[in-house]
Amino acid sequence: MPSNLDTENQIVKSLTDQFKNKIKTEYVKHNRIKISTNQDNLKSLATSVKELGFEQVISHGGTDYPDNNVFRIEYHIICVSKKKLRSIMFSIMTEISKDNPEIETLIDIFPSAEFHEQETYENFGITFIGHPRMERLLLPEDWDDIPPLRKDYVLPGRG
Repeated sequence: MPSNLDTENQIVKSLTDQFKNKIKTEYVKHNRIKISTNQDNLKSLATSVKELGFEQVISHGGTDYPDNNVFRIEYHIICVSKKKLRSIMFSIMTEISKDNPEIETLIDIFPSAEFHEQETYENFGITFIGHPRMERLLLPEDWDDIPPLRKDYVLPGRG
């Protein structure tokens, strides 16, 4: 398989031309692209990524960075409809403050993000504004502790 990055580089150039200094290319590798932006530009970036042909969020996650007082949110998006793009995993990422863990949902752009955002809400306490189901998904009904994937969560019996 050729390691030519023409397609990946063309995609990144298109987005860089459009967004200028509002995005940062984290990396471009064979079949992998990761771009970050601030939360104010995330929806615009997501819309542009979809217009390029990437239409399905296959995973999404959060990471707690307590030393920086931020959560990192990352969407992994693929294309299933265009053969040329099918092998590329496109990641878009942003950070939000832990003091106000809210960000607009992307389910109006990517309906497939619904479950992933709901899971991130439950495990990190990040609210996705506009999401129709910000409610418990996997944790027990009687869960009354902080979200379990935050770094300040103490596993019972380990405190």
